Order: sequence, then structure tokens, then C-alpha cells
Amino acid sequence: MADFLDLGEPSQPTRPEAYRVLARKYRPRTFSELIGQEAMVRTLENAIKRDRIAHAFLMTGVRGVGKTSTARLIAKALNCIGPDGQGGPTIDPCGVCEPCRAIAEGRHIDVIEMDAASHNGIDDVREITEASRYAAVSARYKIYIVDEVHMMSKAAFNALLKTLEEPPAHVKFLLATTEVNKVPVTVLSRCQRFDLRRIPAEMLAAHFAGVLELEGVVAEPEALALIARAAEGSARDGLSILDQAIAHAGLEGGGITAESVRQMLGLSDRGAVRGVLSAVLAGDAPGALDGLRRQYDGGTDPQSVMRGLLEAVHGITLVKVGTSPDPAQSAEERAAREDWASRLSYPVLHRLWQLFLKGHDEVARATLPIEAAEMALLRAIHASSLPDPGDLARRLQSGQPLPTPGPAAASAAPPPAPPAPVEESRDPRDYPAMIERLDAAGHLALAARLKHGGRLVRYDPPELLLSGSRPIAADTLSELSLALKGLTGRVWKVALVDQPGEPTLKEAEDVAAEAARQALLQSPLVLAALQAFPDAELEQWPDKRSIA
Repeated sequence: MADFLDLGEPSQPTRPEAYRVLARKYRPRTFSELIGQEAMVRTLENAIKRDRIAHAFLMTGVRGVGKTSTARLIAKALNCIGPDGQGGPTIDPCGVCEPCRAIAEGRHIDVIEMDAASHNGIDDVREITEASRYAAVSARYKIYIVDEVHMMSKAAFNALLKTLEEPPAHVKFLLATTEVNKVPVTVLSRCQRFDLRRIPAEMLAAHFAGVLELEGVVAEPEALALIARAAEGSARDGLSILDQAIAHAGLEGGGITAESVRQMLGLSDRGAVRGVLSAVLAGDAPGALDGLRRQYDGGTDPQSVMRGLLEAVHGITLVKVGTSPDPAQSAEERAAREDWASRLSYPVLHRLWQLFLKGHDEVARATLPIEAAEMALLRAIHASSLPDPGDLARRLQSGQPLPTPGPAAASAAPPPAPPAPVEESRDPRDYPAMIERLDAAGHLALAARLKHGGRLVRYDPPELLLSGSRPIAADTLSELSLALKGLTGRVWKVALVDQPGEPTLKEAEDVAAEAARQALLQSPLVLAALQAFPDAELEQWPDKRSIA
């Protein structure tokens, strides 16, 4: 009867699989999935193929670029035996053999991972050195993975040195650190070092797009670009932000949007930043402060606004020098930067950079961040109305009227340079022009020696006489003769004579610069400034070439 009523154990409800964060779920399982480290993978591949495997490796780089993942992949590559159990070390571990699966699951008895942050004493290292004497139990190599190795004590490092330099043939050491400068040189010299570089933002954005496709989540390309930029080259940081963005987007809606990412991270809206920058350049103080306050009321950190202004000025400067555009930029932002780059001069951009950088640091330290940001913007607006220092010096030197203060955009374009005289022959018109021709033709060292040490006695092409009162090497004369022949197409006579000669070009420039400085000190504008500020001094003034 008891047997008849025995219905067995009741069925247990299946437990849902515990959620794994994206950073763990999409940890690289093969070297082909390790993004951004192609040079290191190629080196390891060649080393394994040629059986030139080092006994110790050191992986260094910023957080989240794959140091520990790389160490585990190396452990799999060295211990893989293939699906048939007959394979050897390979750069493409099979992932199905027992060593590969055990290492991936963190349960292989011969692959020992140690966190040096919590096991940094000499006793911990003594355990390693003692255990390393014994052969591996089931693997080809016994592998020690030491994470954050820079946290080890000095005594622990010293205890590890001998074993690290001459380990048994069956032992490999894989060290990882984010602060390689704290690792003793004696340890570095015993390891094959790999510097894992930051992963480019566009590569991270493409990687995140692939992850979202597997997760069944849609996202705007601009949102992925924002996450990749916030990750600062770290795949793990980016996946953590992406995990947060998925949760922030919720179950309804159109997926991950750029606006939701900005709100989540407290990033400044790029369109709003452009509005603030436009107001600053136009000298519109109320407009700039209103734009800043709107972002602040919307939850944006004032320091983020200053960072956005710095990025904008930097981007405009890069456009001005002709670099390729950022693919993550919107068409609107690219057009705005190109327009500003065409209207703003380098001095204005450099001045804005310094002002915003100073404001960023002040906001970071201020007890009243929004007030500090407002004062930084007002300071930039006031400075934007000042004339360009180089333009001011040229006008003072030439006697032209001083410009009236105005917005930065009004003083952005420098005055046109006077047309250069046309050379009537291949011979330089005078000695300074000859030195300029030598410099332009690539004879930089020769031109520098003549500028600082050449005292002219006579210049009558094709004859050049220099003073011998200041030592000039004989090879300089022969080098100069050959260079002038290449420039003019005829043979020159270059010689030293025992005469004093004229001052060198450098000496003449210094005299002219001092005269210009004294003239500048006597100008009405500077005199008025010194009278208003008695303790002021003229420390920085235009380049000598612009006023000579």
C-alpha cells in the first residue's frame, strides 16, 4: 500500500538562469573576439607557431582593455589539446576540450589566478614559489595569473624575482597591471611586455552595436557614439554603461536614444553647447548665461558644460588644421565647426582654450560650481572682445589706428599680409633672404648656424665673404657653397676674411625686438594700462618676426 501511494518527489520549479552583466557575458572567448589589440595577437601567434613562448608575460594598460581576459586566453592557447586530445599550443584554442572549458569556467587546477591587491605579502609569494616546483596535474603548463601585480610589496617582488627569471619549464607567469610605473624594473626586465592600447571609439561603437543586435535591443548610432566616448577606450566600462542604458530605456519606447544617454550620464547637449559658444563669441552675456542655466536646470553638471566647450574649441581647431572629420559627428555639428574654423584665428582659439580650461579647473574645485561656470563664461566673453595681440603690435609698429573692441568673430581674421616681392633672378636679393632660402630648402642646421654665428662682410653674388673673428668650421663653408650652388645653379665663392663684419641676424633681431618693446611701452594704450595698473608688467608680447 505504501508503494502504491508513493508518488515520488514532487517536481521542482526550474530556476531562471541568473542574469549576467554584459561585461561578463561578452568577455572575449577567443583572440579573434579581443578587439583593438591586433599587434599583440600577431606577436603571440608568431611566438606560438615558432615555439618561442616566453616564460613570463606582463600585460599593462588602462582598465577594461582586456588584460585579464588576455591572460586567460593565453592560458587556454598554451594548454589546449584540441577536440581529439592530440593538439598542441595554438593561437586559436578549440574551446571544447576539457582544459579550454575548465579554464573558461575558472576551475582548472593548474591555472591559478591571484589578486595581488589582497595577496601582496611575502607569504603569498612563498606559496607560489613552493608550488611551482611541482609539475602540472593535468595541463601542459602550470600557469599563474597575477592581477594588479603593482600592489605587491617590495619584499614580495624580491621573493618572486629568482623564480620569475628561471621558472621550471612547466610554469608560465602572466602578470597584469594598470600602473606599470609601480612595477620594479627588475621584474619588467624578466617579462615579455605587452602594452594594451585604448580601444578607438569607433571600434567600441561597432562592438556595442553587435552586442545590442545579439540582445535584441535597438539604439541610435549617436547614442552608441556617446557611450563609446564616455568609455574612454575601455570595453568593460562601455559595456557597463550600455547595460545601464538598456535598463534606463525600459521596456517601451524606441530603444536607446542619444537624449536618454545624455540624461543618464549627465552629459551636456552638443546643440546647447554650440549655442553657448555662439553667445560667447558674439559677446552676448545674457544669452550665454541663459544657455548655461537651462542646461543646469535640466540636470547637466556645470563641469560637463565646460568640458563640452573645451571639446568644441578643440574640434574647431582640428578642423582648421585640416584633420579628417569625426565619423560620430552629426552633419549639423560638422557644418558649425567648419564655419567657425573659417572665421576664427588661431590666437582666438588658443585664447578660448586657455580660458575654458581655467574655468573647467575652477568649476571642479569650486564650492559653488554653477556660479564659477558663469564667471568663467563672463571672463571668456570679456576676453573675446579684446584685439588680437599680434594685430595690435603690428598696428602700433606701423602707426595704424587701433581696432575698436568687438566680438571675437570680428577680430578673427588677421590683416592681410603685404604681397611678397617677386625674385627677378635665382640669386637671393640679400644675405637675410639667402638664409631664408636655405631654411626653406631644408638646410635647417646650416641656416641656424649662419643666423647665430655668421657676420656678413660682403654679399655680392656669387661671392660671399664672412668675418673670421667668430669661429666658423671649414666644413660649414664647403656645405654652404654646395647648398648655394644647388639653389642658384652656379658656383659661389665663400670665404672668411679678417674683418669685424656686421652683427649676426640673431643679434640684429634682438636689438630690433628690444626697440619694439620700448616703443610698445611708450604707446598710449600701454601707458594708460600701466597708469591704471601700476604693478603690471609687460611679460608676453608678440613674436619678434611680426614686429621686426
